Amino acid sequence: MIKKSKLEDQIEGVSSYSEELSLNLTKPNDRFLWFLASILFSNRISADIALKTIKRFEEEELSTPDKILEAGWDHLVQVLDSGGYTRYDFSTATYLLDTMEKLKKEYGNLDEVHRQAEDPGDLENKLKEFKGLGPTGVNIFLRELRGKWEKAQHVPSKYAVEVAEKIGLDEVKKFESKLVRIYIDYCKKEKCENCPLKEYCKKD
Repeated sequence: MIKKSKLEDQIEGVSSYSEELSLNLTKPNDRFLWFLASILFSNRISADIALKTIKRFEEEELSTPDKILEAGWDHLVQVLDSGGYTRYDFSTATYLLDTMEKLKKEYGNLDEVHRQAEDPGDLENKLKEFKGLGPTGVNIFLRELRGKWEKAQHVPSKYAVEVAEKIGLDEVKKFESKLVRIYIDYCKKEKCENCPLKEYCKKD
């Protein structure tokens, strides 16, 4: 029988993507940056490029809806390209401008989306209305907001469930973000020997 406390310690040592970006998701501005990052992560592009690109947005001080709207399409494309986000630069720049405009016009700020949502399902539906996010982006966004937003109670990612089953972990929701990171960095790439949870894995 695996000692859950030891396993949980190992999982806690894995950085989620928001932690790698040094975001404190109890802060409204950092939640917005994670919202922006979730849009970038939701495209078919590597996590490394998405991380590099969101850091470029921070370097350019494009960290609020107003600043993104003020930047304009051409500058957004330049910033996306500088992060290596070349495949989806035009469409993503368009999505970001549309999304920031909708966010400001209909809600004022990101936390108001949560406040107006009637329940977890309604929150997901409201978030899916933002261009460039979609079901994948909503899952990426909400799994890091669990415990910060009361209505962030979505069904865990299938990748988190898969990893949890391999390592004999019951508490998928609590560790969802870190389990997804394990899947992307190790399971998907078949780098089992380097995985920090390899001693618990029941892959076969």
